[in-house]
Amino acid sequence: MTQPAVRTRPDVGRYVSDARRDRYFEACAALYALGAPATAETDVETSFGTTHVYRYDPADPAAAARTPVVLVHGAASCSAMWYPNTRALAAERPVYALDTPGDPGRSVQHTPIHQPERAARWLDETLAGLGLDRVHLVGSSYGGWLALNEAHRRPERLASVTLLDPGGLEKVGLRFFVWIFASLLATSAPKALRPRLAAWLEQPVLVVPELRTMIRRSVRAYRIRRPAPLPLTEGELSTVRTPLYLVLGRRSLLVHPRRQLERVPRLIPGARAEIIEGTGHGPQIDHADEVNRRMLAFMDSTDFMDSTD
Repeated sequence: MTQPAVRTRPDVGRYVSDARRDRYFEACAALYALGAPATAETDVETSFGTTHVYRYDPADPAAAARTPVVLVHGAASCSAMWYPNTRALAAERPVYALDTPGDPGRSVQHTPIHQPERAARWLDETLAGLGLDRVHLVGSSYGGWLALNEAHRRPERLASVTLLDPGGLEKVGLRFFVWIFASLLATSAPKALRPRLAAWLEQPVLVVPELRTMIRRSVRAYRIRRPAPLPLTEGELSTVRTPLYLVLGRRSLLVHPRRQLERVPRLIPGARAEIIEGTGHGPQIDHADEVNRRMLAFMDSTDFMDSTD
């Protein structure tokens, strides 16, 4: 399923060429193959373009009837990044993984969604187009900002929100961009040095060959055309009433983990916040089994509370 390269407006992301796009898609396919096989793919039309969605169905009919999980990936990536999580999550619930418009993936964008109200509208339209009235929303990094923004602006479809080292809590600082740049440089290091650099940078990209190839090709193939999102204000955070679970890496450079461990539960009633040791910005990759277990337990507890209301 190959999408044609199209000319877009200057504030909308685009592929630089058909050839580089197709090489990137080959790398994505190799990464998808490490996770659960998708049972279906679909395109959802929205006011901002077409959103490509991968669906993963449980084998157990009882699990298939449970409230589904919707995954929203981080910036400069696509839903292939969920390869460590799809198998465990889809054993317990239906899973939908979105390719966010404006990032390299199979979605086709014609209108920007980086403004908060537009972002919330896009996500709500996507969920509606999938026929989903109640979901457990999970977002990583930039996807965490999208999920948090949804909980603030359009929470009606949300059973819960899980944020994995998310944007939206603090202004993105220089230290994060330096880490991103250093990580990209490290992908070109000799193979023997990569494990040591991966440990130093807390960067799993360097030691998973398929992930490394996907990231390298995405940088060459796609041009992102949006500003970094602004964090929600304390007033905006305090409006969130959706059950919320915040997972932070101890060495995160996107946020200050200890600060947010205290701040988020103080601002959002009932919010749960935890720090995962031995990881930075990718807890769901570095400690996939543990994070999958914790996410599912949180969703189970939320469903139980809904059933007793």
